[in-house]
Amino acid sequence: MSFTDRTLINSILHECHDSVVSGHLLEDRILERVKTFSWWQNWRKDIAEYFETCDRFKNTNRATGKKFRMMFQIQEPKSPFEIAQMDWITALPPGGDRSFNAFLVLVDRYRKTPMFLQCHTVDKAMGIAMCHSQGGRGITNHIQQSLLH
Repeated sequence: MSFTDRTLINSILHECHDSVVSGHLLEDRILERVKTFSWWQNWRKDIAEYFETCDRFKNTNRATGKKFRMMFQIQEPKSPFEIAQMDWITALPPGGDRSFNAFLVLVDRYRKTPMFLQCHTVDKAMGIAMCHSQGGRGITNHIQQSLLH
């Protein structure tokens, strides 16, 4: 369909950008949506102008001028457990009187292998290190030392 009525054009742009269903799409997504069912002379220019006047988009998506980059270069390890990442999985559902309610997840960056160490959320670093350095499962001395400091 071809349109020349400015009120109708504004209504189409509103529906393709501002309506609850649209969710303030970016300009290229508005172009795709409009082109599926309508056309008018200078339609791309009208969409660009409409997009530029969207106060909500300007206020929430403006650039702060900061350039984002990595804080530091991530090293590649040369041997197992030279570099390890750790995180917690907590608030697990209860499973009995003496059940664990958390896991300490260690990931060896060299082998990219996770270890899931059972523990309690109230355990201290020393208790976790001692618990998992015995019984053949083992945390290497390097990791044990890093947990203590």
